[in-house]
Amino acid sequence: MKLFTKNIILTLMAAAGFAMVGCTDKLDEPELNNNFAGGTDFTKTADMKLSIIGVYEAFQSRGWEQPLLISVRGDDVNAGGLGDQQDFAETDLFNYNKDYWMYNSLWENIYVDVISAHTAMEQIERYQEFADESGVALGNQYIAEAKVLRAMMLFNISQVWGDVFITESSDTGALLSLTSVPTQQEVMQHISDQMDEAIPFLTNMRPNERTDLPGGATIYTAYAIKALANQELKNYQAVAEAAGKIINSGVFSLYPDYYELFKTPGKLSNESILDLQYSDFGQGEGDSESHLYAPYGPQNWTPAVEGASSGWGFFEPSMKFIKFMLDRGETTRLETSVLFTDRGIAELQADPNYSNLPNFVSNTTRDGDIINDYARALFASGKHYMPSNQLIPGRTGYGSNKNYSIIRYSEILLMYAEALAQGASGNVMSADQAVNQVRARANMPALSGVTLDQVLDEKFAELSMEWGKRYFDMVRLKRFDELSYDGRTFTEGKIFLPYPQAQVDQFPILGN
Repeated sequence: MKLFTKNIILTLMAAAGFAMVGCTDKLDEPELNNNFAGGTDFTKTADMKLSIIGVYEAFQSRGWEQPLLISVRGDDVNAGGLGDQQDFAETDLFNYNKDYWMYNSLWENIYVDVISAHTAMEQIERYQEFADESGVALGNQYIAEAKVLRAMMLFNISQVWGDVFITESSDTGALLSLTSVPTQQEVMQHISDQMDEAIPFLTNMRPNERTDLPGGATIYTAYAIKALANQELKNYQAVAEAAGKIINSGVFSLYPDYYELFKTPGKLSNESILDLQYSDFGQGEGDSESHLYAPYGPQNWTPAVEGASSGWGFFEPSMKFIKFMLDRGETTRLETSVLFTDRGIAELQADPNYSNLPNFVSNTTRDGDIINDYARALFASGKHYMPSNQLIPGRTGYGSNKNYSIIRYSEILLMYAEALAQGASGNVMSADQAVNQVRARANMPALSGVTLDQVLDEKFAELSMEWGKRYFDMVRLKRFDELSYDGRTFTEGKIFLPYPQAQVDQFPILGN
C-alpha cells in the first residue's frame, strides 16, 4: 500500500503550500527552505499531520542519480559504458571530478530535504502549543519520525563524504558561521544519539502494520538506523544490542520468495524496515508517485507486455559478483540480482571455469521478458527490475509502481551476525542462527561456526546492488584489495568523494 494516499498529497500541496525545492535552489536561501507552510493556522492541530507528510514526501523525492552515485563504487556493480555521463563511469573507477553535477545534486538535495525535516519539526512544535494532551503526544511521535528520516539522509551523505554538516535547525545561515566540519565519527554518534531520543516516542510495530501512514517509521526503523550508525563507528556491541531489539521483537520475518521480494508482491512485506514508497494508485493513467528506474534497466529488451519501456543501461552487476555467486552455487539470489544478455552469457562462458552454466542463466526472465544485447553493459540489475507483466495496464515506464528498499530485516540479521563475529555478545540468537535464516530462504545449506569472512560473503550475496552496502563494508573493514578489481586500483585516499565545488564556493569551510 502506498505510504501517502493521493488525496493526502494533494491536500498537503494545496492547504500547506508545500513545494519540493529543486536541485538548483541554494541552501543559503533560508527564506525558501524555512516557510513551506506559508500562513499556516497552528490552532488547527489536526493539520499537524501535513507537516510529517511533507517530510516523507521530501524523503522519498530522491533523484535517479542519488542512489546510483551512492552505490556505484563497490565491486558488486559497474557503471554502464556511458557516453553522456562519463564522470559517473569515472567515479566507478575512483577518478573523481568535484565539478560533476551528480556530486552537487546528491549533496544539495539531501540537505534541502534535511532542512525540510527541521522545518516540519519546528512547525509541529507550533501546533503543540495549541494541542491537547493527545495532540502533544502525537506531535512528539511525528517529531521522532522526522528525526528518523533526517538521520537516514545524514547517514547516506556521511558515508559518501565522511565529514559533513550536522544541521540543528531550519536556519541554514547558521552553517555559514561554522568554524569546523563535524567528523564522520561525530556525525554517526549524533545519528545514534538522535535515535535514542526518538525511540521512546515511536510506535512499537512493523512499518506495514501502521494504518495512519502505512510503511512509516517505527521504533524498529530507529533501532535499525542506530545499528547502521554504530556499525560505521565499529561499536559492535551497540550494533548487536540495537539489531537484537529488532530480532527479539519477533514481529519481522523474511519474505519467503526472494525473487518476488523486489517486485509488486514484496511491497511493504514483513521484511520491510524502511522503503521509499511509490504508487500508480492502481490506475493506468493520471496521478503517479514514482522513482525513475530507467537508469537501472537494459537499453534493449523485448518485454512480455508489448509497449513496456526499456532502460538506460547505467548500472551493471559486475562479472566478479556473478562469478562469486556461481562459485557458491547460488540460484534464487543470482537469478533475482542479475538480468543476463546473450553477450554477457557468452563472455561468462569464455572463461573455461564457467562454460557450463545453470539453466536459469538465460536472457529470458521467468516472467518472459527477453533481455537483448545492448552496447552499454553485459548485464542489468534484477533488483531494480519490475517484470512487464506486473506493470499496471496503461503504465509503460520501466519499474513503474515499484518501491525502493532501503533497510530489510535480512540486513539486520547479518549485521547482528557480523557484530558477534567481531566480538560482541548477544543473547537473542547465535551468529550461526542469524546467517542460516538468510541462507535458508536462498536454498543454501546451513553453516556451523560462522566466521567473519563467511558473514561478509553472505552480505555480498544478499545485499549487493543495494545502496552501496558492499562498498561501505569493504571500506569500513579496510579490505581495499576487494575494491581493486577488473583493472581498478583503490587506495584509502579514495574512500570519500571530494566536496562538490559548488558547495565549497558557498561554504568555504569545506575547503579548509
